[in-house]
Amino acid sequence: MKEGRIIRVSGPLVVADNMLGAKMYDVVYVGKYGLVGEIIELKGDQAYIQVYEETSGVGPGEPVVSTGMPLSVELGPGLIESIFDGIQRPLNLIEEITKSSFIARGLKINALDRSKRWSFTPRVKEGEFVEEGDILGVVRETVLVEHRIMVPPGKRGKVKKIAKDGDYTIEDVIAVLDNDGEEVELTMMQKWPVRQRRPYKKQLPPEEPLTTGQRVIDTFFTLARGGTACVPGPFGSGKTVIQHQLAKWASADIVVYIGCGERGNEMTDVLIEFPELTDPKSGEPLMKRTILVANTSNMPVAAREASIYTGITMAEYYRDMGYDVALMADSTSRWAEALREISGRLEEMPGEEGYPAYLGTRLASFYERAGKVVCLGKDNRIGSISVIGAVSPPGGDLSEPVTQNTLRVVKVFWGLDAELAYQRHFPAINWLNSYSLYMDELEEYWRREVGDEWVEIRKEAMKLLEEEAELKEIVRLVGIDALSREDRLKLLAAKSIREDFLHQSAFHEIDTYTSFAKQYRMLKVIMEFYRLAQDALKRGASLRDIERMEVLEDMARMKYIREDNLERFNEIEEKLRKEIYALIPAGGE
Repeated sequence: MKEGRIIRVSGPLVVADNMLGAKMYDVVYVGKYGLVGEIIELKGDQAYIQVYEETSGVGPGEPVVSTGMPLSVELGPGLIESIFDGIQRPLNLIEEITKSSFIARGLKINALDRSKRWSFTPRVKEGEFVEEGDILGVVRETVLVEHRIMVPPGKRGKVKKIAKDGDYTIEDVIAVLDNDGEEVELTMMQKWPVRQRRPYKKQLPPEEPLTTGQRVIDTFFTLARGGTACVPGPFGSGKTVIQHQLAKWASADIVVYIGCGERGNEMTDVLIEFPELTDPKSGEPLMKRTILVANTSNMPVAAREASIYTGITMAEYYRDMGYDVALMADSTSRWAEALREISGRLEEMPGEEGYPAYLGTRLASFYERAGKVVCLGKDNRIGSISVIGAVSPPGGDLSEPVTQNTLRVVKVFWGLDAELAYQRHFPAINWLNSYSLYMDELEEYWRREVGDEWVEIRKEAMKLLEEEAELKEIVRLVGIDALSREDRLKLLAAKSIREDFLHQSAFHEIDTYTSFAKQYRMLKVIMEFYRLAQDALKRGASLRDIERMEVLEDMARMKYIREDNLERFNEIEEKLRKEIYALIPAGGE
């Protein structure tokens, strides 16, 4: 191992000399405490190191030892239900070992438990030829996750020996391959460099939605499975609540939640709340299929930069097993601030607002690791990673560099609006400036699975909301009396879409999640009301009578109809028709 000496310490940045032979992104141990760091720049024999721990008390002359290995994560049984920091140190184990709420500097603990034994069941036989990605056997990691032990990328050969049914640690050899006379021993654990994407056979187009149970998202701004989304918004507009809702309800097998630089109290809420949440599909605790990466704003800034790579690498590992993974990064603005601080200490030429010139490239390299793919292995299994990144622009200014560089990469924009949040309309996603570039690609899915009617209803509802915004401008200028009866009916129907459909409470037992079947029935009732009311107006009905219909109260309470009682919508539709027809005067054309 290469050893040098510290010549300068500048916050999280340490400069060491006598480092000839060291490589970019090598992990090093810094100073007398052996702090973990990573080489981010080399100039001659000098190495510039970002340190993932507090550097106070570290000074010139202290040793720097290079491991010769890049920053990597351990992949194997035991990841699910774990809580890691930005460089995959298990926070729950650290607390048990140190009996303290604080992380001691230089503490080195394996990410995965070496002593725990896992029940392994082989899936291959001796004499079989296996290639990278093939499943050697399975382990029941939790009641919800079957962990598939795969041949690591770059390995192949004839199975010379495979472990029998039994309990093994992650370091026990469970298979021996014969690769042209060379023996390759495999364990249940792999290591993978976090800055290098894991390989796959083929990327697939997004053809189906990632349902979330949030009506404004699923209906109007759908995220495709394997897609990317951005949630920017000012303080208090509900970014964190939306991230929590997606983690709870998204139609994914595995959830990876990265608390990247958010406030400590917000991350504490996540750590307390998630173990108590129940998975709606199985009734088991949600943590049984969740990995948490916690790197709050008061933790070392350099580790914040590494945290999203740690999270996405673990997500890729479960994708390679054939699972659908949902990854939440909260928030990439704090991650970008870490980049800015390190770049400033390196004295690099700053870009816009002091961020490094390569900010866009780094953001793209992260989001581009999302996708739906054909995984390595002879069985051609399909897995996906959907990435949702929260952005916290100062003052809600969406023109700032992090938001703009993110929008160039992602295909879904859920724009949070401070004015909607002030009006207590949640989720505060502004339907006039948000968008999803997946809608055209998913249209065939909607037509096949639901029917042509749904696609048209959704388009009509969005058109109505857009027309409402134009009519509100006219009302502000000349008053509502200037509008025709038809236009006032449009305002009434659009108000129903906003208040009865788009408004959704994350804290209500029933309203917190809406299945797609229920979303379809809700919007269908509202648009049926608009269509019948238009017809009734033409046939002589009074707008005032339409505004006083009893069925409007039933429509306002549709969101509280239970998922097992969707036949209630038939009753509402029947009542709607009766009331509307009763308002048409005798002989109305």
